[in-house]
Amino acid sequence: MATQYYTASSIDGFIADPEATLSWLLSRHTDREGPMGYERFFADVGALAMGSTTYRWVLDHEGRWPYTLPTWVFTHRDDLPRAAGNVQLVRGSVAEHHAAMTAAAAGRHVWVVGGGDLAGQFADAGLLDELWVSFAPVTLGAGAPLLPRRLELSLEEVARNGEFACVRYRVLGPPVAEA
Repeated sequence: MATQYYTASSIDGFIADPEATLSWLLSRHTDREGPMGYERFFADVGALAMGSTTYRWVLDHEGRWPYTLPTWVFTHRDDLPRAAGNVQLVRGSVAEHHAAMTAAAAGRHVWVVGGGDLAGQFADAGLLDELWVSFAPVTLGAGAPLLPRRLELSLEEVARNGEFACVRYRVLGPPVAEA
């Protein structure tokens, strides 16, 4: 069981453009069942964690709640609608909720769906095990950063899937401060 941040990014490190859209991503070819594709990844997921911006985007763009898995939405907002299904709107640190997420995942992985700051909070707490990124052949120049933290990573896997360069890293942790 691992806590994994699986996402797509522009090659200059943004997961959404300055207008919080994903049009740059959704127009690209990828094989959902191909190397490091969504189907392979999602088959091993047992629970989800996401930030309120990602949650709102999913509700606005999917037309229905697409997940049946237990989901924790981390938010400070009071205006979020509750999706049908096993969705919990929670406050507090990721560390306060991680044990419940891993228990609900029942031996499968916890997917940090988004965004980058939430994944960074998991990393800060020493709870992020892997980073999976599919890099799209586009630059955005600005937007929501992939992971607004400095972390030490170890390259574990590389693949090509359609137009994407896909990588999987093991998180080693924050950089060690020099004495």
